[in-house]
Amino acid sequence: MDQDCRKTKDLTRTAPIERTPKRPRRSAEETRGEILDTAEELFRTYGFASVSIADIATDLSMSPANVFKHFRTKTSLVDAIAARAIEQKVHELAQLDSTPSPRERILALATHLMMDHLNGRKDAPFVFEMILVTIKEELDCGERFRHMIVDMLAQIIRDGAADGTYHVDDVDKFANAAFDALVCVIHPVMIGLEKPDILATRCNQVVGLIDAALRSPLAK
Repeated sequence: MDQDCRKTKDLTRTAPIERTPKRPRRSAEETRGEILDTAEELFRTYGFASVSIADIATDLSMSPANVFKHFRTKTSLVDAIAARAIEQKVHELAQLDSTPSPRERILALATHLMMDHLNGRKDAPFVFEMILVTIKEELDCGERFRHMIVDMLAQIIRDGAADGTYHVDDVDKFANAAFDALVCVIHPVMIGLEKPDILATRCNQVVGLIDAALRSPLAK
């Protein structure tokens, strides 16, 4: 009997132990990027409301605590996802042709943003839900978006004033006014379910009004 017990102990000692595969070590920046990538994909696929931090952690084979270490809430995840998208958008918009007339540059900027939102509404409907979260929670990304577009409008207006096309002294004031006027065609909520052809006409008309105002000597 003792011999049988020894055999059992030997078998127990030598039997392989199954372990859960460990995630490869990542830097904090790499881990943060992975969390953002996974969260964005899940939010786009299933919607913000249907995805929990635990779902994101499971998809990444990590604990929810590890996700919380980088992002305290789901809304902070949305803010970070939006901030990253804004940085990418800045890069895209920087590639727009700067040689046409100021009016054409404003129209190109507004049209690009308008079509971006329209295509997103069609291809990724749950993105709109995330946009509503940024508005409801008054996340920082909303102000970053505004500053980004106002800065670009200010540069166009500044260039127009330099070549004599526009008559403006306070560039920042008019850049903010131009942004407010364009909200009806570049803000995803304002666009709503409007038809693309109607929006295109409206965009052209609004840009025409902005351009006419900036050309007037009274704009000063």
